[in-house]
Amino acid sequence: MNNNKPLQAHLSMFGACAIWGLMAPVGKDAMTHGLDGPSMVMLRIMGGALLFWVASLFVRREHVPLRDVFVFAGAAVFGLVCNQCGYTIGLSLTSPINASIVTTSMPIFAMLLAALILKEPITSRKVLGVMLGCSGALMLILTSAGKLPSLGGVGGGSVGDIRGDLCCLGAQFSYALYLSLFNKFIKKYSIFTVNKWMFLWATVILMPLAGPHTLSVLSSPLSVKTILEAAYVVVFGTFIGYILIIGAQKVLRPTVVAVYNYVQPLVAVTVSVLAGLGVMKWTHAVAVILVFSGVMLVTKSRSRRDMEQRAAMASSDDCSKPASPGRQD
Repeated sequence: MNNNKPLQAHLSMFGACAIWGLMAPVGKDAMTHGLDGPSMVMLRIMGGALLFWVASLFVRREHVPLRDVFVFAGAAVFGLVCNQCGYTIGLSLTSPINASIVTTSMPIFAMLLAALILKEPITSRKVLGVMLGCSGALMLILTSAGKLPSLGGVGGGSVGDIRGDLCCLGAQFSYALYLSLFNKFIKKYSIFTVNKWMFLWATVILMPLAGPHTLSVLSSPLSVKTILEAAYVVVFGTFIGYILIIGAQKVLRPTVVAVYNYVQPLVAVTVSVLAGLGVMKWTHAVAVILVFSGVMLVTKSRSRRDMEQRAAMASSDDCSKPASPGRQD
C-alpha cells in the first residue's frame, strides 16, 4: 500500500465531514423556504446520479457483472435511501442542534455492528476513543446551542421533534449497517463506479415515491437563496462529499470512518468564530481536543487484521523455538 494512502484517506474524511458540517444549517434553511424533506432528498439523489454518471464518462470504464449491479442496489438502500431519507426528513422536522446530537450515535452503532458482522475487536482503546469523541461533540453542540449563527432564522434554539429525532437516529443506524455490510464490496470498484450505480439505484427506488411530489414543489417559484442552498447540498454535500468518503472507505475501517462524524460540529463552531458570529471558549478548546483524541485512539486501535497477524507471528515464533531437551538418566 502506498504510504500516502492512509493520510489521503484521513484528509478525505475530514474534508467530507467539513462539507457536511455546513450542510445541516444550509439544508434546513432551504427546507423552510420553498423545499421540504422529500423534495430535498430527491434533488440530492437525482442530482448525485446525474453528476456521477456524467463524471464517469471522463474516467476509465469498469465492467460490473450483473450480480454486483444488484449488490449495489442493496448498498443504495442502506447507504443512501434509508440514510438520506431518514436524515433529511428528520432534519425538516427537528432542529439542527437535535439532528447534530443524534449523529453522535453513528460511531457507536458502527463499532458494535463491525464487531458483529466483520468480527472487528472492540478494544478498550477503541471504546475510549469513541466515548471521548462523543463527549467532545456533545460538549460542542450543547455549549453552542442557541449561540451558533442561524440561517434564515433557523438557529440552534429551535424546538426539536421526537419524530425528527427518531428519523435521524434511524439514518445513523442505516449508514453504520451499510459500512459493515458493504465494507469489502465497495473496495472492488473505483469511486465513480460505486457512486454512479448506488445513486442510480437510489433514484429508481425513490422516483415513484417522491418524484411526483418533487415536481409539484419545483413548479412553485423558489428564491435565488433557496436555489443556491440546494445547489450547495447537491454539488458539495452530495457529489464532492461522496467522492471523498468513498475514497476514504477504501482504506479506513468502518469505525474509523464513523468516528469522523464528530468533526461536523467542529465545523459549525469554527465557521461561527471565523465569521465573527461567535467567541472561542475554553469549553470549545477542550471539546476539540476530545474529538481529535478520540479519532486518534480509534485510528490507532487494533483491527482484526492486526490481531490475526499478531497471532500468526506468535504461532510462528512457537514453531521456530527448539524443543526443550528431554530428561536424561
